[in-house]
Amino acid sequence: MATVKLVLRTQQKDKNGDSPLYIRVIKDRKTRFISTGYKFKENQWDDEKQRVRKNFPNSARVNALLSQRIADAEGHVADLERKTKSVSGRRLKEAIKGKGSVNYFAYATNRLEQMKNSVSYRTHRGYKDILAKFEKYNGSKDLNFDDITFSFLKDFQNYCSNTLSNNNTTIKLSMTVLGKFYKDAIKEDLVGANLYPFDKIQIKKEAGKRTFLNKDQIKAFSEIEVNPETKAQIIKDMFLFSVYAGGLRLSDVLELKWENINLNENRITKTIRKTGRLHSFKIGQVAISILNKYKTKESEETHFVFPMLVNDTPYFQNKEYANAEIERCTSLCSLHLKKIGKALKLPFNLSFHLSRHTFATNALNNGMRIEHVSKLMDHSDIGITQIYAKIISQELDDAVDKFVF
Repeated sequence: MATVKLVLRTQQKDKNGDSPLYIRVIKDRKTRFISTGYKFKENQWDDEKQRVRKNFPNSARVNALLSQRIADAEGHVADLERKTKSVSGRRLKEAIKGKGSVNYFAYATNRLEQMKNSVSYRTHRGYKDILAKFEKYNGSKDLNFDDITFSFLKDFQNYCSNTLSNNNTTIKLSMTVLGKFYKDAIKEDLVGANLYPFDKIQIKKEAGKRTFLNKDQIKAFSEIEVNPETKAQIIKDMFLFSVYAGGLRLSDVLELKWENINLNENRITKTIRKTGRLHSFKIGQVAISILNKYKTKESEETHFVFPMLVNDTPYFQNKEYANAEIERCTSLCSLHLKKIGKALKLPFNLSFHLSRHTFATNALNNGMRIEHVSKLMDHSDIGITQIYAKIISQELDDAVDKFVF
């Protein structure tokens, strides 16, 4: 036998001190909550009498409406239990809410599957991880769109911050992705636009940081000895190559073939994996010397420059295979670079992407025009490159504060 009761969820209290009122359905020791759409302060609700106190405006009218909601809910539960001997809490909830209610996780999972071939592997995986985090917070996949209220999202925000120690940038990204699925459902007329709660969540944006290696750190990185029996030396060379070759991303360094390199003109011409744009630029002598280490008599035009990916595989024909290989190489690079960073006692974790930041900051420090840095990095907007210019300005300010009296 299921029980139905009104419950004021004070743990979801908002900044005004109001808590949402839910219809609680308990069946077989499993609980389902259904929003009534009402909020009250604790002193405005009488839990024992299941009524709104007189200090709430229009309390008599609200109590009448709530009594009708409970009567309807109990009627739905009784009808369903009479027709079916075994009935789940989910079916009871759907019977009370009506068939028009759409499950958020079912929709988002299906939408994510549809997006699989239109976004990058990393983006798809990131979205999937955020959905998994949201499901873990909820405790199950039993969540309808109209269950996602402002209070519910505030509790999720606190969970991300306090339990998972996510920073504001990570939390903001999670909210953006979850809100995207909600907006998609609105566009498909599955959910009313008036229910959209994400625009009420305000998360302060943290100042962006770009960590990089300075000249002394680059020198120390170049000179450190690594285990020759592992891939560490190749990964170290790839990192340095990126530093001296326009800050190429890891995926582009991995995919680099000899046919992409013109050693007579010291030029790389390659389609960038992330943007799909054909990119052509000159590289300096340090990058050339690294390439020469891997150029052998057996090297063919179609071979990969750095022996991380395997030649003559369906890498460029099979997207899933390519994603798995990128993932494998990324993990391996992270492992070895982190070890090198610790050996060098760097004040930050060393990752391959820092080679990109290192190229940009050192190029600007050496006087290269920001437009040229932006072009070499294949940025779509010079505003992205200006982040590195701000780093240089901040360093200059810090130097003045430290050395000028």
